[in-house]
Amino acid sequence: MNHQRKRTLLSAVLAIAIAVILSVAPSVHADTAAAAVQHQGAVPPAKIPTSVTDAIIAPARPVSDRESDASRQPAQVMTFFGVKPGMKVADMWAGGGTTTELLARIVGPTGKVYSQNTEFPDKFKKNEAVWKARLTEPGMINVVEVTKPFDAPDLIPVKPGTLDAVFINLNYHDLFDVGADPDKFNAAVLKALKPGGIYGIVDNSAQAGSGIRDTNTLHRIDEEFVIKQVEKDGFELVATLNVLRNPNDPRTEPFWKINHTQDRFILKFRKPMVGRLAVE
Repeated sequence: MNHQRKRTLLSAVLAIAIAVILSVAPSVHADTAAAAVQHQGAVPPAKIPTSVTDAIIAPARPVSDRESDASRQPAQVMTFFGVKPGMKVADMWAGGGTTTELLARIVGPTGKVYSQNTEFPDKFKKNEAVWKARLTEPGMINVVEVTKPFDAPDLIPVKPGTLDAVFINLNYHDLFDVGADPDKFNAAVLKALKPGGIYGIVDNSAQAGSGIRDTNTLHRIDEEFVIKQVEKDGFELVATLNVLRNPNDPRTEPFWKINHTQDRFILKFRKPMVGRLAVE
């Protein structure tokens, strides 16, 4: 066999090899990414940080908030998301401010919490009063009140890339029913977070494959739909937590009809580091 034929044969073999590698690379990458997601359970009480425990048992914390702890598991949730003193975070669609207050007490005087709501409709003005009154409490001096519509260009009024974490607790599904654009909402979160910053979503589980079918009726949303949407919008899913799971929930009723025992998912997303964003 002459040198020319050898070179031609070698080139053909290399071309085939490269084609095979390229054809399997996407699936290998997807499998690796899926395997990297950590599916976590409850941590022992001894591993709950003191800053989280102290925030939950703070004497000034409202009784109504304490009464919801059994169903919301704030010690486990805040530990899972890694909330620590000194952090700068945002609580989106804060409602009456239950999560805002916990965050404020954990991040402490060296941290800051941006507590966001839109203008409250007339039928929810009592909730607005609760939220505003809460933010005037002595322990809430590190909270910044934000009243802005979800399409506001400065929805999270911070310098880009400065927040450690952003949370939306039990309200992501509602974005689809108030005329908001969830993709733009996620873009605002991505912009506000530091590279490596955490985006935490807790919501009520709908039946698998239902997408956004039940957001307005059962106030539930399909977990896989949320994951795909948020990943599409630039985040990476790094972990899930199972402490609010209820395998006996058929996911056919709104949460208030089953005494807040609905199945809920807890998702920890991360803003990719700068290097990875540059590559991708």
